[in-house]
Amino acid sequence: MQQKLKERLIGVFAKFIEQPKIEKKLVELIWGSEKANKNITNGLNPYFSHTSNAAISERDDIVFVTSRFRSGSTLLWNLFRETGLCTSYYEPFNERRWFDSDLRGENIDKTHLGVANYWAEFDNMEDLDQFFEEDWIRHNLMMDESSINMKMKSYIEQLVSRANKRPVLQFNRIDFRLSWIKQNFPNAKILHLYRHPRDQWCSFLTDSKVMNKDQVQDTYRDAFYLDLWCADLYKHFPILDKKITPHPYQRFYYLWKLSYLYGKQYSDLSISFENLTTDTVNVIGKIMQTIKLNNVPIEKLCNIVSPPAPERWKNYADEEWFSKHEKVCERNLNLILAKT
Repeated sequence: MQQKLKERLIGVFAKFIEQPKIEKKLVELIWGSEKANKNITNGLNPYFSHTSNAAISERDDIVFVTSRFRSGSTLLWNLFRETGLCTSYYEPFNERRWFDSDLRGENIDKTHLGVANYWAEFDNMEDLDQFFEEDWIRHNLMMDESSINMKMKSYIEQLVSRANKRPVLQFNRIDFRLSWIKQNFPNAKILHLYRHPRDQWCSFLTDSKVMNKDQVQDTYRDAFYLDLWCADLYKHFPILDKKITPHPYQRFYYLWKLSYLYGKQYSDLSISFENLTTDTVNVIGKIMQTIKLNNVPIEKLCNIVSPPAPERWKNYADEEWFSKHEKVCERNLNLILAKT
């Protein structure tokens, strides 16, 4: 009886994994977790000559911009666009699929001043659909140098190769994938933009009256992927689990701080949104010096920048409220991360 039951269960499981969607997902998991052999490197085939040019991924003119949502990354992307010297791609992993004119829609965030569209650089690239995976916004948000994702690499390479000017790719979804970016695009420059967490939190909330400091734990409604990111990254950082950290500002702060640490470690230049908007000439100069981009119309770019009101967070809650939550987070981060 037990043997027959065992055989039946095996048969059911076999049929389950043979389903196309299940089989595809298993293959993706294998590719995503398989580690390259560190003891062997590729070499020349003795029977063939190799005269091809360097791979696209080895180009030294690629620029990656990494930032969290609501950190001013759209402004920085637009500054590159307005130089006239760059092909500046806006959030290539966005689920609106900028390359698909039938799906991307036409709406523009009203807080993105001076932006007429996000997609002009993607026009006439409908065929990018074959390389794109919407799951990139919600799964495997943590990727290190040993991770393998050939489709993601090919998608980025396609954008780089099709850029008719200096390729700049602005992302809000690679902060925990930066070591993978470094491994696969070793000569690229990485710019990291961050913003004061309290002001970023206030920009993060779609209705601060409903999600006020006293009720936010019960009224919080996700608009910028906080819950979605925590649902994936808690496997690496258990403190992101809602059961462990029920308060949304604490989970937000954990993500902010971890993202900041990754950005500082892997970027060629790390800048704050506050400095970009108040010391614009010097910061733009430093950015362009880092990526070696010359003849930049800095005066024109400065006219695009409109600094927001400082310390907006004081209208949401006082210093004591924020500090109480942040101190809890910092104590826990000290326990789970190596101290420097």
